[in-house]
Amino acid sequence: MNSNLLSSILSQTATTDLNVIDASISKTDYIAIDLSKANPDLNSFDISSSKAWEDYINQYLKQHNKQVAFGGYLETRNLYNRSSYFSAQAETEQRNIHLGLDLWCPANTPVLACFEGKVHSFKNNTNFGDYGPTIILEHCLDNQVFYTLYGHLSEASIANIKIGDIIAQGETIASLGEASVNGDYAPHLHFQIIIDMQNKSGDYPGVCSLNDLEFYKTNTINPNEILGL
Repeated sequence: MNSNLLSSILSQTATTDLNVIDASISKTDYIAIDLSKANPDLNSFDISSSKAWEDYINQYLKQHNKQVAFGGYLETRNLYNRSSYFSAQAETEQRNIHLGLDLWCPANTPVLACFEGKVHSFKNNTNFGDYGPTIILEHCLDNQVFYTLYGHLSEASIANIKIGDIIAQGETIASLGEASVNGDYAPHLHFQIIIDMQNKSGDYPGVCSLNDLEFYKTNTINPNEILGL
């Protein structure tokens, strides 16, 4: 499927009423955050520490009197360097370009299905710096099949689901996990829109290298536009 076609189809349904976390939180209580390697603020704390990240995010939200910090699609980040799961020798091969939208808010925040669909797969991706518990949903809109990925969830989120479960749009499907289970990050949702799962199950790359960027640009959709952010 052409990414521009799917983006056009999804944009027709785009609305500020589409949510992937607690719908009681107004979009006016969201604020964009820059976590790219160009942000000098990230030099002021230990980016290898999930606790330091949580303190930074909480302080940022308090400073701006907001509840959710969001951003990250195609953002080049240094924070993955702490994990050998992502690091590589050559800079062009290092997986540090983010392919989804991050929404930073407290652990246990409800996670909602963005579209009607069914459970494609789920898995606890336990590598350090990985997704932790992850759910992938399959959707069909105007005869176009696509997928949404929800990462960094609580372990309870995948305890009682099964492949093929039918999911309503806006249904609570999970809750956010703490650092101890979510790959060792400050609590947040990684939300990603994927065109072709490439036969993967329960997992799909959430970051890529510069060498692979052009492919992933065509196989993912910018979630900000769909969620009205």
